[in-house]
Amino acid sequence: MIVICEECGKKYQIDPSKIKGKAARFKCKACNHVITVSKPEEKPLKPAPPIPETEKKEEPPKKKERKKREKKEKAPKKPGAKSKVIGLRGKMIILFLLIPIIVIAGAGALYLGQLNSLTSLITNESSKVVTMMAEDAIRSTSRAVAKECNLYLISHPELRKTAFDQAPGFRKVAVQKVGKKGYTALYELPDSNGVWRTWAHANPKIIGIDMSKLKKPLGRNFPGFWRVYSGVKGGKESKGYYTWKDKDGSVRDKFMVCTPVEGTRYIVAATTYLDEFTMPIKDVEARAKKQAVETRNIIFAILAGTIILIGIIVSLYGHSLTGRIKSLTNTADRISLGELDAEIEIKSKDEIGDLAEAIARMQDSIRLSIERLRRRR
Repeated sequence: MIVICEECGKKYQIDPSKIKGKAARFKCKACNHVITVSKPEEKPLKPAPPIPETEKKEEPPKKKERKKREKKEKAPKKPGAKSKVIGLRGKMIILFLLIPIIVIAGAGALYLGQLNSLTSLITNESSKVVTMMAEDAIRSTSRAVAKECNLYLISHPELRKTAFDQAPGFRKVAVQKVGKKGYTALYELPDSNGVWRTWAHANPKIIGIDMSKLKKPLGRNFPGFWRVYSGVKGGKESKGYYTWKDKDGSVRDKFMVCTPVEGTRYIVAATTYLDEFTMPIKDVEARAKKQAVETRNIIFAILAGTIILIGIIVSLYGHSLTGRIKSLTNTADRISLGELDAEIEIKSKDEIGDLAEAIARMQDSIRLSIERLRRRR
C-alpha cells in the first residue's frame, strides 16, 4: 500500500503484513511529520455459490484454451508497463549507420560496376579496332606481293614454276616478311589430278609436294588452314583464321589472306600471328584491369573508413544522448515519488536542455503547490 505524507506530499510504500496491531506510526524523512498508518481490515471471503450440475461438465480442451487466450487479451495492462520497442539508440543506429551503409555500399557497387564496364568496353573496342587494322595490313601485303609477282612473271616469261624457289629475284618478291614471324608464299591452283602444290615458301621442304599430305603433321590445325588455303577457287580472294601449334607446344591464332595473281594460276598467301598486332592492346588491357583493381581497393578502403567513422560518431553521440535522457527520466521518477529536492544536472543548450528546464519548472511548481496546501491547513 502507498502512504502519502500530509505535510510534504512524499510517498512511501508500506507492506500491510508488517504492521503489528491495528496501526503503526513513523516519521517522514523529509519533514519529520508523524504519519499514522492503519492496518486494513481483512474481510472474510463469502462462500462461492454451488455450481449447478449442468455446469459441472468438463469443457473440451480446445474451448478452455480459447477462453484462457481471450482472458489474456482482455486483461488490462499494468500501469507503467512498457512494450518492447526499438530504443532511441537503436533507431539512431538504423537511421544514421545502417541506412547510410546500404546507400554507400550500393553506390560503391554501382560505381565499380560502371568502372569495370567502361574498362572492358575501351579495351575490347580497342582490340577490335587493332584486329581490323591488322587484317587490313595482312590483306594489303598479300595484294601488293601478288601484283609484284605478276609484274615479275610478265617480265620473265622463261621462268618455270619449278625454278621459282631457286630464282633469287623471284623468291625475294614472292617470299616476304609479314609482321615478326609471318611470311608470304606462292602456290598454284590444283592440277588435273586435284593436287595443290606450293612453289615458293619460307620452308623449302614443302616446295612441290602435295599440300594435302600436311593433314597428318598439322593434325587438328589442318582443317582451318585448308579451308582458307583452298578457298580461292573461282578466282576469288580467301581469308580467315586457323590455329597453329608452335615448337614450344603453345597454340596461337593465325590470320591468312590468299590473293590470286592476275592472269595466272598462282596464288599469294600472306599469313602471320595476329597477336603480334594485338599484344600491345593486351598489355594495355592488363594494365587497365590492374588499375581498376587498385581503384576498387582504394574505394573499399574509403568506404570502410567512412562507415567506421560514422559508426563511432553515432555510437558516442547516441550514448551521450540516451544517457542524458535516462538521467532526466530517473529525475522525473524521483520527483513523482515525492523527492522534490532531486537535482537536475543537465545543462546542455539544446532540446535536452530545454526539457531539463521544463522538468525543473515543474519541480518548482509542485513544491510551491505543496507549500500553499500546508498554509491552508
